[in-house]
Amino acid sequence: MLLRNLGKTAIRVTEIGFGGAPLGSLFAVVTDEDAQASLKTSWDSGCRFFDTAPLYGYGLSERRVGDALREKPRDQYVLSTKVGRLLRPGMGRDNVADFKSPMPFHAEFDYSYDATMRSFEDSLQRLGLERIDVALIHDVGRDWHGDRQPEMFRKAMDGSVKALMKLKAEGMIGAIGVGLNEADVCEDALNAADFDCILLAGRYTLLEQGPLDSLFPACRKRNVSIIAGGAFNSGMLARLGQPDATYNYGKVPPEIAKRAAALHEVCAHHNVPLPAAALQFPLAHPVVATVIPGARNAAEVASHWQWARMTIPAALWEDLRGLGLLHPDAPVPQGPIL
Repeated sequence: MLLRNLGKTAIRVTEIGFGGAPLGSLFAVVTDEDAQASLKTSWDSGCRFFDTAPLYGYGLSERRVGDALREKPRDQYVLSTKVGRLLRPGMGRDNVADFKSPMPFHAEFDYSYDATMRSFEDSLQRLGLERIDVALIHDVGRDWHGDRQPEMFRKAMDGSVKALMKLKAEGMIGAIGVGLNEADVCEDALNAADFDCILLAGRYTLLEQGPLDSLFPACRKRNVSIIAGGAFNSGMLARLGQPDATYNYGKVPPEIAKRAAALHEVCAHHNVPLPAAALQFPLAHPVVATVIPGARNAAEVASHWQWARMTIPAALWEDLRGLGLLHPDAPVPQGPIL
């Protein structure tokens, strides 16, 4: 696979990575066997970028990713995880609802310097690895913090940023950034600190391209790379019409369902699976370094790689643009990823 740099750093990632949220049994139980088969299939297919987080299964995803990578040559892959939450013993409130087989912990937000350092060390131990390549400040948006978001954001830009800068200066990590679902908050982060990359989930997809107006030009100006998460809009574009299809990890609004159906109609006219177009589309933009679909089993991983290899006719993209389903400035793929 082709490799792309993360911002100004020397870190290079494969154009398709692996998103580790499903390995925390997000929405449905994922067995250890399926988790390891997913990771093995990704590796065997050529994937060398793996993203996880303490939140995913409250430590479960990090443990599983570490188990899969521990025997691999450390210079052959790039590993990303996140800071901003500390895991505490006890299931805690109802915040495990989305993770069907969590570890016996709950997560508490803490963006202080000391907590960020502890989060980093805790992740190393859960992973069983000596190094993390990319560290991202997790979920400093309004969707998690509501009215407290400005306060939490300031804490993160002070405490967490200071800690990550120190770790980067010491060579403990190679790139730092934020991981968010909100493009405008990503832009606020760009203006607050010298980040290398942004994991933006669900906002630059075949379904929506709002970041083209402001965030992506700001990234190009600062040489900051986008890690594109949620290319299927949390399953909407991969499971259209199925009962488990979700948008933003929740119920699908009628206007979103209508737009997705229109995308599907154009793709079907050109005999292209909608998920194939959805997976390939983000990588056409020069600020996007990698797309990181998640998977619950090896079959889902294999589907991602099959979609990445498909040739999509130029007429499909032209039809989408003609129907107003693509932003006028959105670059489109010129060929398959692989």
